[in-house]
Amino acid sequence: MDILNEILEAEKRIRPYILKTPLFPSLHLSKMTGANVFLKLESEQYTGSFKARGSLNKILSLTEEERANGVITASTGNHGLGVARAMSITHTNGLICLPRSASPVKVDAIREYNVPIEFFDGSAIDSELIPFAKGIAKEKNLTWIAPYNDPQIIGGQGTIAIEMFDQLDNIDYVLVTIGGGGLISGIATYLKAKNPHTKIIGCLPENSPEMYLSIKENKFIVIDPPKESLSDGSAGGFEEGSITYELCKELVHNYILISEEEIKEAIKLMVDHHHKIVEGAAGVAIASLIKNKDMFVGKNVAVVVCGANIPTEKLKQII
Repeated sequence: MDILNEILEAEKRIRPYILKTPLFPSLHLSKMTGANVFLKLESEQYTGSFKARGSLNKILSLTEEERANGVITASTGNHGLGVARAMSITHTNGLICLPRSASPVKVDAIREYNVPIEFFDGSAIDSELIPFAKGIAKEKNLTWIAPYNDPQIIGGQGTIAIEMFDQLDNIDYVLVTIGGGGLISGIATYLKAKNPHTKIIGCLPENSPEMYLSIKENKFIVIDPPKESLSDGSAGGFEEGSITYELCKELVHNYILISEEEIKEAIKLMVDHHHKIVEGAAGVAIASLIKNKDMFVGKNVAVVVCGANIPTEKLKQII
């Protein structure tokens, strides 16, 4: 499995369809931490999230026959939106499976791409919705588009690191939020290949730190029942046997866990000082920088701001 080559191939495939997002110098966070802080604003990407990259790379890597047969995924958020956009761009048939309890705002955003939606009566994503969608995939001979456990998905997310390396020569630390691990696996693979001295820091909400716990205990760990988190884009952990587990184990230098209150403060900071709306998963990475600021003094630090898709009511409550 050559993830680095997947990233390089992804760059060629998806570049015409994605934005090169800014690596924005944050004067406020630099003063607060004593580091040279740069924000990689994937929150400004198409669909408001980095997920636009991996899903598009996966669908573009399929054969004409596979695309003609169609694709399917299950998601309540950014991944579903990324797949919907990729289906629209490539004129690929298929389905996005959503629980009936999904946010109407997210449902409307997916519908804007004019792709079919299949609703599911349950609510548990990992144990019910994904098996439901995979069942349809088998029955209808559709290609399953995984949210993170796929080399082409990881390759697409890794194109972020190609941009970062071009935008800033010497990156000492990169902070990335971990859910299933696709984002950090792609970024870490490329940056470590280009500069082995760059340290990759994994950031997780205290309410859903499955990847951290699994690596710490050297076994697959599920938090059951799951706890709610403002970082809903990263909550829920990862599936057993995911290729991202070994990649995180090999490439991630350290882990930082963040409370719900710290996530709120980071989201508010971005509004107050940068006039940017970011979602909870992005707040986790920003809060990790602030919480461990002594670690980064005098260093060039890039924080991946992974998305902007936060419901208006939730943002109002935080503000």
